[in-house]
Order: sequence, then structure tokens, then C-alpha cells
Amino acid sequence: MAVGDMIADIQSIAAAAYLDVQPSGTVEAVIHNIWHEDDITISRYDGTNAVALPKIVGAGLESNLQIHVGNTDRIRVQNNHASAAKLIGYDGMVTHT
Repeated sequence: MAVGDMIADIQSIAAAAYLDVQPSGTVEAVIHNIWHEDDITISRYDGTNAVALPKIVGAGLESNLQIHVGNTDRIRVQNNHASAAKLIGYDGMVTHT
């Protein structure tokens, strides 16, 4: 990946599981958008400690975000649906390699 490249992913995430937005190695990125099919919680996570934002209810697009992530300091997006896998995705831009 090069600076300015898009970073993106979309996955089916099991109930109560997480999509980790975690670039590899020394790559750093800014996340701009998060898509979700149902309720989610976004947490800042360092591998041990997590700080959660309030739960986001329903399907939607969280846009115009400026969330900086790297390999150790990253975000996790939790599927808060009680019993079903749901699609969660994100996109952003690489800022450092």
C-alpha cells in the first residue's frame, strides 16, 4: 500500500463479534465511512483496553469520520444483533506506510 491508497473491507460479522479495522505493519490510515446492516458499537482499542462510543441503532452509514488507525491503536466495530451475522464495512485512506 502507498500513501493515498484506499483502505476498505466489508465482512459478514457474527452476532456479538467484531470487525477489527487494523492495518498491517507500520501502515496508518484515516477511516472515513462505516456501513452497517444493523446495530453496532464502535470502540477505540489498543489490544487490551477499549473505549466504546454509544451504541448506534439500526442500519446505516456513519460518514465524514476522521478516525485514525494503526496496527496497535485501532477501532473495532461490534455487531450488536443478538442472533444473526450482519454485514459491516468501512473505507478510508492510507496516510503512512
